[in-house]
Parts: sequence; C-alpha cells; structure tokens
Amino acid sequence: MDDHQDIDPIWTTSRTARQIFALGQVEKDITRLLSLAASSISLLTLPQTDSSGDKLPQGEERSEQFVLEVSEYFERLDAVQVALRSSLAHIRHSRIAPSAINAPPTNFVPPSLGVGLPPEMDGTSRVNRGLQEERVERDAWKGILEALKQVKAAQDASQDTEMIDARTGSQ
Repeated sequence: MDDHQDIDPIWTTSRTARQIFALGQVEKDITRLLSLAASSISLLTLPQTDSSGDKLPQGEERSEQFVLEVSEYFERLDAVQVALRSSLAHIRHSRIAPSAINAPPTNFVPPSLGVGLPPEMDGTSRVNRGLQEERVERDAWKGILEALKQVKAAQDASQDTEMIDARTGSQ
C-alpha cells in the first residue's frame, strides 16, 4: 500500500477525485487479495503435491509464511471494506440520484460518438447516432437552407429586373 506516495495532483483536486482514486486503490487491493488467497491455499496443500516451480517454503517456514499471508489478507480485506463504506457514505452525502448510478439497460449500445439527442416519440429516431453526427447533419441542413435562400433571392432579383424592364419598355 505504499504506492500512495506518488499521487498525481489531479486526484487531490476535490473530494470526489480523492474518492475515485481510493476506489482505484480498492481495485488493486482486491487483486492482491486474490493473489494472497491463492498463495495461502497453496501453502495449505501437502508439501508432496508441490511442483518444482512453486518455490514454496518447507516445514515450519511453510506455517509461518501461511500466517503472514493470511494476516496480510485480512488487513487488506479490512482496508477494502473501509474504503467501500467510505465511498458509499460519500455517495449518500452527495445525494447522488440512484438513477445516475444505475447500470444501463441490457442490450444498451452507446452512440458511436458520444451523447445523442433524445429519441423522437413518433418512432422516426435514428438509433446509434451520436452528438457529432447530429451536429454534422444540422450544419448540412443549415447549408442547404442558406443555399435555397440565395437561389430564392436570385430568382426574386431576376423577376424584379424583368418587371422593371417590362415597365420601362412598355412606356
């Protein structure tokens, strides 16, 4: 647990950042717990069943090593339990809505490029479109609208010119 010394400053900027860092450490501790459990079980086996690559101690050293590993196991287990309880207390204290924590529904596929627009109620919504795709489409429609306005303005200008020519020619 001495890897807490070189903490990136980003993890000390807020209480939430510190909680996220602590949960990362819990993940590492759980990995170590599994490793300790595996080696403790190996130490419990009969020495005759050890393979040559196991490098397990023999005789009284085996019992001492087992005690050390089991002690570390329970210390880490206690630390994991405290960290998880602390994180849960932080979530309760922050009054984070449970809906913000819930996992997405089964078969949920996130949009390809981030958060999308809410689905339309008439069933015409295009699935799996991200915000970037929606912005590109919006900009394309704006370009089309601008081009149509320019065409309309050019047509109106030519009609006005024709009407002026017709009036001046008839006089």
